[in-house]
Amino acid sequence: MSSDPLKALRTQIDEVDEELLRLFNERAKLAQSVGEVKGSDVVYRPEREAQVLLRLSQINPGPLPAKAVVHLFTELISACRAQEEMLSVACLGPRGTFSEEALSKHFGAQVPRVMCPSIDEVFRTVEAGAVGYGVVPVENSTEGGVGRSMDLLLVTPLTVCGEVSLPVHQNLLSKADSQENLRRIYSHVQSLAQCNSWLSQHLPDVERVPVASNAEAARRAAEDADAAAIAGAAAAAHYGLSVLASSIEDDPNNTTRFLVIGSQEVAASGRDKTSFVMASQNRPGAIFDLLEPLARHQVSMTRLESRPSRTGLWEYVFFVDIEGHQNDATVSAALAEIRERAGFLKILGSYPVAVS
Repeated sequence: MSSDPLKALRTQIDEVDEELLRLFNERAKLAQSVGEVKGSDVVYRPEREAQVLLRLSQINPGPLPAKAVVHLFTELISACRAQEEMLSVACLGPRGTFSEEALSKHFGAQVPRVMCPSIDEVFRTVEAGAVGYGVVPVENSTEGGVGRSMDLLLVTPLTVCGEVSLPVHQNLLSKADSQENLRRIYSHVQSLAQCNSWLSQHLPDVERVPVASNAEAARRAAEDADAAAIAGAAAAAHYGLSVLASSIEDDPNNTTRFLVIGSQEVAASGRDKTSFVMASQNRPGAIFDLLEPLARHQVSMTRLESRPSRTGLWEYVFFVDIEGHQNDATVSAALAEIRERAGFLKILGSYPVAVS
């Protein structure tokens, strides 16, 4: 008798699953119809996808958390998008990097990915048209801007189409059974910096070896019995490593922001950011004059970071993120005034704010 209520609940679950399957396929058919109507238009519409995910997370009645709803519908959108065209995306490799995790979070598991050996190669692959989009890290909440990505954004013809905010949890991975006999720790320089305090406390005498990516660190650790890697959980599974210590990042809120780069202009979603880079003229008060139009037009600035311009000693450019789309009236007016005052201005793109 005790099994009857359980059987009844399982029967209800089966019925719900069948209804979900029917609805999933109905949505896929609608996606196919959308593709037929659009014809040769682009398949990936960041503003539309962001609107869908934000709306669903806001109306979600529970008990599923909003994060789970966003994940489920990201995968559904990914599968439906594939009904129109199987676009491919490049990111920093090899398999198991945080860049790949960010790619999956934004585009879903259905999208084919091209793993590149460097950030430079991600840009080149997208610029050459070999893939539709790329995902590159741009800043970390602990260590600040990713210099190479910023340098390449300055010169690339590509635009920023989207952003991904990824909580980053670092782990000490190894083939070894314990930390006692470790001689080397491989990791990306940013990850080594993000775990500096933990390493100094627990493994102060172990050599730290910077490599091109955390996944490359995991690959090396898998071939070196005296070594460990600092990387994500995905790298541990991919390279057959044990987790000797988890969440060793110094800041528990450690987050990396990634940008999606491509060749399309993105329409306004209603909740957007605009990124641009500018250079001031060499005169007193120049930076104040450049930023003043933002305040006067009531445009909120969310990021301001300087970077050497590489055109002359002690000359800098400034990377800026602001709220709003470049086609919004207030943003457009502020940017027009900045363009008149700046020695150089390049709009990197307008794109939807990342949906968590």
